[in-house]
Amino acid sequence: MKNTIQNIIMTNGIIKKENLGKGVEGVTLNDGTILLNKNLSPVQQKIAKKHELTHRDQILRKDLSYDDNYIYWKGKKYSRKRMKEGHPKLEWEAEAYKKQNK
Repeated sequence: MKNTIQNIIMTNGIIKKENLGKGVEGVTLNDGTILLNKNLSPVQQKIAKKHELTHRDQILRKDLSYDDNYIYWKGKKYSRKRMKEGHPKLEWEAEAYKKQNK
């Protein structure tokens, strides 16, 4: 892997705390940047960070990516309009929920 800015972010990571709104604990951007909801307790932030680090790893492995309309998981395309994002039964979320509790 080349030592590009994106690869450095993906492996070393930028984590920012922001107001993400009600019900959103964290978000991982396609460049590997993680946003955590600054309104969470320290314990909740720690759990959300573990969850989002899993998504960062999925992006790094090229299993997961997304745009405004779709989520792409292991070569399959899923419409964001037809899903409840963050639901633990979604394959990419199931992995993240499992790892956040370790």
